[in-house]
Amino acid sequence: MKFKALVVDIDGTITCANRELHLEAVKKMRTLKVPVVLATGNILCYARTTSRLIGLGGAVIAENGGAVTVRYDLNGIFEGSLEECEKAFSFLSKHFKLTKLDPTYRKTEIALRRDFDLEKARALLETQPFDVELVDTKYAIHVKSIKINKGIGLQKLAGMMGLEAEDFVAIGDSANDVEMFEAAGFGIAVANGDDRIKEVANYVTEASFGDGAVEAIEFLESNGWI
Repeated sequence: MKFKALVVDIDGTITCANRELHLEAVKKMRTLKVPVVLATGNILCYARTTSRLIGLGGAVIAENGGAVTVRYDLNGIFEGSLEECEKAFSFLSKHFKLTKLDPTYRKTEIALRRDFDLEKARALLETQPFDVELVDTKYAIHVKSIKINKGIGLQKLAGMMGLEAEDFVAIGDSANDVEMFEAAGFGIAVANGDDRIKEVANYVTEASFGDGAVEAIEFLESNGWI
């Protein structure tokens, strides 16, 4: 078994608990001979900046699959629109005080501060005809299209790179990484990951956060899989 690339979540996976980049994880990724793609629920410019700071090639998946780009010098490709998300936001705003995060830069979803009753909000949305879902990444609650996720983003980006999604190993920590794990050839959850991502992972590290990412890469190298 040999994989051709990695796709790695950012926050909670290659960071420390305080969201600072984990320098040992950064060093480890820089040594790899295969492409490393960053995948995040955050905005495209954040993903691209992080990729550049780490020293990677610029291929990123942002907004939970809603935005992808394969190089720094290419514009991002955006899937879908905010229309359904805005309808859901307006509806939920009648029941909760909601705060948008990065509204100027988000093109395909709405991110909200995690200060309202998520389960109640989900129950309310089920009574409405919106094709959206609420996903808690532990850093924000995302109002996103059910047709967009990191797995779909990985399939699109893999095609742009001349690869298949199954050629990738995915490393992540959160529920928004589930579809990415399912699309990839192998999925590794770091120890601080939530229960849902651990259920679909092929391997769970003993270490947490960036230490877990280092362990994940060393596990792949020791098996000769990358």
